[in-house]
Amino acid sequence: MRATLPLLKVSDFPPLRRRQLYTLQLNLGYTCNQSCLHCHVNAGPNRTEQMDGGTIDLVLAVIDARRVRTIDVTGGAPELNSHFRRLVAAARERDVEVIDRCNLTILFEPGQEDLAEFLAAHRVQVVASLPCYSADNVDRQRGAGVFEKSIRALQQLNALGYGRPASGLALNLVYNPQGPSLPPPQAALEADYKRLLAENFGIVFNQLFAIANMPIARFGSTLLSKGQFAEYMAQLRGAHRDENLEGLMCRSLVSVDWQGNLFDCDFNQMLGMAMRNGGRRAARLHLRDLLESAFADNPIATADHCYGCTAGQGSSCGGALD
Repeated sequence: MRATLPLLKVSDFPPLRRRQLYTLQLNLGYTCNQSCLHCHVNAGPNRTEQMDGGTIDLVLAVIDARRVRTIDVTGGAPELNSHFRRLVAAARERDVEVIDRCNLTILFEPGQEDLAEFLAAHRVQVVASLPCYSADNVDRQRGAGVFEKSIRALQQLNALGYGRPASGLALNLVYNPQGPSLPPPQAALEADYKRLLAENFGIVFNQLFAIANMPIARFGSTLLSKGQFAEYMAQLRGAHRDENLEGLMCRSLVSVDWQGNLFDCDFNQMLGMAMRNGGRRAARLHLRDLLESAFADNPIATADHCYGCTAGQGSSCGGALD
């Protein structure tokens, strides 16, 4: 896989500083039951990196010390980490919101037969990947048969109350473009998703998050191999909007890798761009350091890929910014 960081390092992206810490985004490991073309984590069935129990305990200590409001749990397929359920239960006991970045097909993996019930019992917000309402497009991006399994998983979640009014069980879907283009307007696309999924499959959900593909890891390497990297970067830079800087997720979120190292966002994590310690590029920061400081007002490490978050309607793990 071809690295893109050397092409992104020299950047004129506007400087950013951290604010109060509200969210820990936790990558529990790179093991996944899928290998998606757009995956910026390069996750897959052959990846073995997993957050261990000691690091999970440290996460809980940081939640207590920093009064974290939300943990946003991702991977790979985070549910494949053997400590996933212990982490979720402990966080909910602390009244911390838990977001599970779920690929849906994980519900049908061996040992996960009761996963949907577990998530509902702990009132976990499910953010589910469904890059299109068309079987052909989904299977092309995520693998043969993924769409059919995803629909069955959404129906299973709906049966438990997910996505239904007044249930308190939030079910949000994620859209990624098929290639090197910006997502279409989120509100209109959400309306199409809701109409077609309801008409064709009886599925309901709360919100659609439209997220731009980042020119890094597997997707970035694909762009390079097709000679599309420079064109895509020009598209992102040309669509930059300063007003999107205010709502960037990196300002109130810390991304934690499977070893407990700290990054300003999940994308920086995949590029190996560690958080700065007071502006100094010193020793890599770790969860242990969050027990002492939340690093408010620290500068955020940026490069040209950051234009992917400020282009057009903006893009974050919670979808469009405008």
